[in-house]
Amino acid sequence: MNIIILTQNEPFFLAKNISYLIKNLPDKHKIIACVVFDVSPFGKQETFIQKARRTHEVFGAEFFVYYAMNYLLSQISSSNKVEKVLHAQNIPIIKLKKSVNHKDSLEIISSYKPDILLSIAGNQIFKSQLINLPKKGTLNLHTALLPKYRGLMPTFWVMKNDEDYTGVSVFFVDEGIDSGPIVVQKRVKIDNSWSQKELIKVTKQIGMDAIIEAIEKIDSGNYEVIPNHKEESTYFSFPTRKDVKEFLAKGKKFF
Repeated sequence: MNIIILTQNEPFFLAKNISYLIKNLPDKHKIIACVVFDVSPFGKQETFIQKARRTHEVFGAEFFVYYAMNYLLSQISSSNKVEKVLHAQNIPIIKLKKSVNHKDSLEIISSYKPDILLSIAGNQIFKSQLINLPKKGTLNLHTALLPKYRGLMPTFWVMKNDEDYTGVSVFFVDEGIDSGPIVVQKRVKIDNSWSQKELIKVTKQIGMDAIIEAIEKIDSGNYEVIPNHKEESTYFSFPTRKDVKEFLAKGKKFF
């Protein structure tokens, strides 16, 4: 099957995980292109200065300095750049001048004739014309056990709420928020010694394997989806400074 990835230029985890996905995807499937959005950690488009200011305000000085230093290092190391990984694998990068849902963008994506669109940390809201564009559907990776923990930063919230388990869900995108039917779901036991950074690393890695499994199931045509019941769902938005203080007061760590 022909696959187009929709992702963002996140500098900490995505490059290595997308590299792993590309190298471990069975040869009968091909990533034919990738749409790379600008980094948007707060679920909306902001300038670099706005992102930096908000990070400092919500997470505090120590977090800000740590990730600022790591961001600068990531700009030096090509292994942490999504676009560098794509270039190394000769995967075309689709440059969109307008919203991914704009008719011009849809025409560009459609010209590649994808069987599957695969969102990994995609940070734009997908509308029905985009969702229904590929032959086999649009998939998304969410690092939580849906229908619980829909929304933003699930690794933060499961740790703050003292969950024993979390997981990953690969599901068909619809026009709701993390609400489509689930193709593959995997549970992860949370080690109390882990920082949020370590939990993100674990779930992203398992998520790549879950994506491969989902693609294989869809290709076979022999699979059943897992219901993603609205009445069982919980939703969490971006944390506030108060949420962060409560997280740290429980002895939880970001890194």
